[in-house]
Amino acid sequence: MNRAISWILNYKGFIIAGLLSAIIISFYIAGELTARNSSGEVQTGPLRFLSLAWQEDAVKVVNEITDQWNQRHPEQQVELIQGSWSAVHDFLITGFETGDIPDIFHYESAIIVDFALRNYLADLSPYISKEMREDVLEVNWASVTRSSGEVIGIPFLNASSIVLYNPDLFAEAGVTPPTIENPWTWDDVHAAAEKLTIDRDGDGVTDQWGTALGLRNCANIFMNLSISFGGSFFYNDDQGNIEVRVGEPEKKLLGTMAKMLFIDKTMAPSGVGKSGTEMIPGFLAGNYAMVVSSGAWARQQLVENAGEGFHWAVMPPIKAISQSMGINSQTLSVPNSCTRQAVAMEFIQFLLSAENSTRLAISDWVLPTRKSSIADPRLQDVASGWNIVSQNAQHLSVGPWVGLPGYVEWKSRVANPTFQEFFSGRMSIEEVAERIERESASVLARYQVRGLKW
Repeated sequence: MNRAISWILNYKGFIIAGLLSAIIISFYIAGELTARNSSGEVQTGPLRFLSLAWQEDAVKVVNEITDQWNQRHPEQQVELIQGSWSAVHDFLITGFETGDIPDIFHYESAIIVDFALRNYLADLSPYISKEMREDVLEVNWASVTRSSGEVIGIPFLNASSIVLYNPDLFAEAGVTPPTIENPWTWDDVHAAAEKLTIDRDGDGVTDQWGTALGLRNCANIFMNLSISFGGSFFYNDDQGNIEVRVGEPEKKLLGTMAKMLFIDKTMAPSGVGKSGTEMIPGFLAGNYAMVVSSGAWARQQLVENAGEGFHWAVMPPIKAISQSMGINSQTLSVPNSCTRQAVAMEFIQFLLSAENSTRLAISDWVLPTRKSSIADPRLQDVASGWNIVSQNAQHLSVGPWVGLPGYVEWKSRVANPTFQEFFSGRMSIEEVAERIERESASVLARYQVRGLKW
């Protein structure tokens, strides 16, 4: 009996010893596979970075910079995930709901506001270097900064619009293009468009239009243009809440476009069912002398696809009351659930250094947010229109809808459908005003009841 008890005790000892050894080995392995950054945060694998760069050169630059980071930081690796603008919103919403969200993600300031209001986003303000804060345009910081001072994303590119024109068609019609010193008004656009709208083959059908504008899902375009007309659609009421009003400035904007489309017939009707991107082939074919409110990135398509002998140029922003235009920054954000926010921000500041920001802007053909990048000689080139695009920085403005709870829903449920009906000829301006004001009140009231504040 004593020998049996002794054997059992020894056997348990072996088991306990084995368990202790396994625990020790596990802690050792865990220590080998994890590292701590300077803030003491535990890193258990690579940071996941969702990029929405889509142009070939831009994708290449993002990959190169990420590879440089990984070579210099073997203990703080970053895994690059290639996303797409068409699918990113559903991807992020699902990720936030399930907890499986990238540590860093690329999106835009107008939309990440909704994520911030749901407390999904980390406040990045403690991690921003003095150099970055001073170099990025103040108007861009304003688009991502809450009233509390929280910064919900780092702005690095501006989705600004431009006006493209065909200088050869201008010369044929005897039209002198505007300059930075002497920009065109909308009356000037009207006058030029009449000269540039032509029936070239004499069959009684117009085949060259003075202007073109992609009007499908055009809410962003008209919100940004409204600022130059002295309006904005969004105003403070007596209680300090935001309400939507379609006043004289907004009506004048809509009337200006409607006049060219329906009365002068100098704006291509094909734009009603097309996006801005879809207007570029017609411009390259010589069907449009001007494309107004095109994205600055469209220049890349022209460089790659323009036939030999095709010439194009960029004109300064058209002046209404001013040349001001709304801003929508492309951003990099970090979710609140990320346990390595300091490391994530270290990578963001590396990715968005002054030189890297310039490279990203050039590869994506859009205006950077850094003043030093805007002043870079590479962004003053005339042939590619960079000199005009860089000048546009002085006209950027933050619309009152930035940070508005419910803006994304308002745009998709109210503005886009209403504008689409108007430019399809099914509504008058007064009917547009009545419908937008009525439906806006219904949508925005739900967010005000919930007490969401930017």
